[in-house]
Amino acid sequence: MGDLLDSITREELLSVAATVLPKVAAAVVVFLAFVVLLRLVQPALRAILRRADFAEALIHLLVDGVVRGAILILGMVMAASQLGINVAAALAGLGVLGIAVGFAAQETIANMIAGFLIFWDRPFKVGHWVTTQDRYGEVRDITLRTTRIRTLDNTYVVIPNKQVIGELLVNHSMYGETRVNIPIGIAYKESIAEARAVMLEAVRGLEGVLESPAPTVVAAGLGDSSVDLTVRVWIHHAEDEVPVRFRVVEACKVALDKAGIEIPFPHLQLFVDDVKDRVWERLGK
Repeated sequence: MGDLLDSITREELLSVAATVLPKVAAAVVVFLAFVVLLRLVQPALRAILRRADFAEALIHLLVDGVVRGAILILGMVMAASQLGINVAAALAGLGVLGIAVGFAAQETIANMIAGFLIFWDRPFKVGHWVTTQDRYGEVRDITLRTTRIRTLDNTYVVIPNKQVIGELLVNHSMYGETRVNIPIGIAYKESIAEARAVMLEAVRGLEGVLESPAPTVVAAGLGDSSVDLTVRVWIHHAEDEVPVRFRVVEACKVALDKAGIEIPFPHLQLFVDDVKDRVWERLGK
């Protein structure tokens, strides 16, 4: 009896093995074929995107993220179909799960789409100095979800990409040399030409200020209490903008004081007529 059971069990195992092993082998072969396809596609696609001048971060995202994931998932689906798994039902379940996850992670998905747009449009790169969300600093990292900025105070600011894309952004490094405009007012009684000469001499040779293009001083407007002048200097690196602004303001203030040129503070002149005599005349009548 025991020999009969052993014989039946052995026959069943052989039968199951004869049925299952070919399917498993076919599934493994199909999946390996997709792995080989991935190895062939990745270098070629990466070279095409680099030739098209795509950003390196976007190439990494597309090739090592989207394309790799799509090919491997398709390979697993095709391998599962070789095992007799109902792929259609599994995909339908994954679709319903994906919709639920999408509703739960709307904010994250919106930031990821914005990150993709940043990689595609390239309004700034790592190392650029930008102003966004009232923050001025150097871009240290760009991820699919956030942009990380180091400010002049050496603080690390993480901004969601949706906010970066949706608001005004100023890139101070895009075109290299940058002009810095510093407003300085002088009293109405002072000479614009003399003040211009004094301030140009003061800023010439300051650390960070370029000799070419040369600094200039222009009359920008007539204010309530002062003639509004603007000192315009050029810098080579955007990170020098704030330090150079401080140096120019200090140098101009010292030079104007030495030259005896007044820098007025806001004030109001009030003229009052003496109406006493007219009042008495009317009362007398």
